[in-house]
Amino acid sequence: MTDPTPQPGAATAAPVAPLLPPATYLKAALPHIGAWTQYFLHAEIPVLAATAAALEDLRAREDDVDANMLTSVIQADPLMTLKVLSFAAGLRKPSHATQTESITTSLVLMGISPFFRHFGPQRTVEDWLADQAQARDGLQQLLRRAERAGQFALAFAVHRGDTDATIIHQAAFLNDFAEMLVWLHAPTLAVKIREAQLADSTLRSSVIQKDILGAEVADLRQALMKMWHLPELLINISDNRHAERSNVKCVVLAVRLARHTAVDWENAAIPDDVEEIAQLLNNSPRATLGFLHKIDHPILEAASLAGSPPRD
Repeated sequence: MTDPTPQPGAATAAPVAPLLPPATYLKAALPHIGAWTQYFLHAEIPVLAATAAALEDLRAREDDVDANMLTSVIQADPLMTLKVLSFAAGLRKPSHATQTESITTSLVLMGISPFFRHFGPQRTVEDWLADQAQARDGLQQLLRRAERAGQFALAFAVHRGDTDATIIHQAAFLNDFAEMLVWLHAPTLAVKIREAQLADSTLRSSVIQKDILGAEVADLRQALMKMWHLPELLINISDNRHAERSNVKCVVLAVRLARHTAVDWENAAIPDDVEEIAQLLNNSPRATLGFLHKIDHPILEAASLAGSPPRD
């Protein structure tokens, strides 16, 4: 994962974002999941413009910034969250490979000044997809869904008294990061996937992804998390093949509900979702539905790309 970071100068003024070449996109699928993994390991990852601007505001008063202030900015953006976690993973000693990491503990590990030195002015999604209106729309919907999935998962975990609530939230929030990377780096292919899904809602997403990308996004997500050496607990909770575990089920059901309610609460699959969530929470379906409506109030507008209004 590359990060175009200029060396800090002696001046006290806020750094100026470097002039960067236009984004280049993959036009055709790579041959197999290994090729996709290697590509994204070294691919540039832009972040939301709101994140980039907030980080520059904090950089200008670095001496007054603490880990909590940075955390509130970073954890609102799944792309920046991914960049920080992967960088922090490279700082951990091998003996600490299974350590649970949050954004705050990652920042404490690296230090505030080293953070700003490594993460210079960030290239933005809005700039990266400036001429890709369909990709901006697709990514916006995905970001909105990620936020809601994180909110649902956190609420489930807190209701259950789960000690891994922070990581459960993080796993749901980052669940779609591999798909986000496809929207950023292969927008034409991502549009083809979305069109195929709209044309036949009975087709499984994994089948469409395999046909168009040559790999399933869920497999790509797990491969990248392992290659970036992200915390083992985060990797395990993010693996939907182990949905029999309650912490994984929190994530799976939260992600599923966020997907099924992306437009409204009229999707035919929602009653089944509510039934399963009720069992997870040891509650009645009616009480569970009321609980879900109560917590469905995204507090972030992270998905509002290029001034577009949020969609629900």
